[in-house]
Amino acid sequence: MRKLGMSILFLLGLVIALLIGLRLAAAFREDSDTPPAEGRIVETALGPIYVEELGPQDGPAILLIHGSVGWSRMWQPTSQALADAGYRAIAFDMPPMGWSFRDPLGDYSRTTQASRVLALVDSLRIRPILVAHSFGAGAGAEAVMQRPDAFAGLVVVSGAIVLYSHTKPATLPLPLRTRITRELAVSATVTNPPAMGPMLRKFLYRKDAATGDIVTMLNQPGRRAGTTAAIADWLPTLLVPPTDAQSTRPEAWQALTLPVAFLWGDRDTTTPLTQGERLSELTGGPLSILTEVGHIPHVEAPAEFQVALIATLSDLAD
Repeated sequence: MRKLGMSILFLLGLVIALLIGLRLAAAFREDSDTPPAEGRIVETALGPIYVEELGPQDGPAILLIHGSVGWSRMWQPTSQALADAGYRAIAFDMPPMGWSFRDPLGDYSRTTQASRVLALVDSLRIRPILVAHSFGAGAGAEAVMQRPDAFAGLVVVSGAIVLYSHTKPATLPLPLRTRITRELAVSATVTNPPAMGPMLRKFLYRKDAATGDIVTMLNQPGRRAGTTAAIADWLPTLLVPPTDAQSTRPEAWQALTLPVAFLWGDRDTTTPLTQGERLSELTGGPLSILTEVGHIPHVEAPAEFQVALIATLSDLAD
């Protein structure tokens, strides 16, 4: 028993040493603060937001929100397809991801993120159709519910909405309740470049879509100073669903009067298709299903997704 105990302590020590090493590596790696030249910083009432735009300035505005641990560049092929179709595609980095500002108070709640979406819309002086993916769909839907007049429509792509979470309060897992342990966890996963590929493939049905170029693109913001600490601040909002958001309440979806539509992969195991079906039932909005596609259709099946999205946008405009 004594030998077993010593072996367990030794292994525990190795794990702790590895985690500390990964955290130190992240600190050394995060040495940049210069946003990519392809985009620009938009000053808003709630802080600077990084955006990337394609398409004619006078085209119908489409505002694109990425999912968790993503950034605006994930939408680049979609933005190009939208621009070719005459739309003004605007993808932005939802704080604290990518190159947008980081909240010194660490407030990334769904309701606060929705206010940031609205602040960006006001600064850009647009009334867009909002296209929101996965975790970003929560903030997008919340923004629409706060001020429906600010948008021309809403398209939810494999949305992580978590209906009824207001009736089931949850708490953060005990090991992640301190910032230092969250930073260790983040530096071993999200901001650890070799971990990005395996992590991405868990969300895909078509695993070969996780190409080297895609993984490199997703890792790019990890070079920004303070990324691990910022993601550690944001992590609780991913793991603990909101209880104060309108978008978790079915009646709020039923009350929407602006055009709404849904795009979903039939092999999505992160936010299963049944969730999209439920939202479609509540709103009466059409549900387009992409076959043999998982949770990130714009990465996994870009050509099919672009055709479906442009058709959906045309229907919403009509």
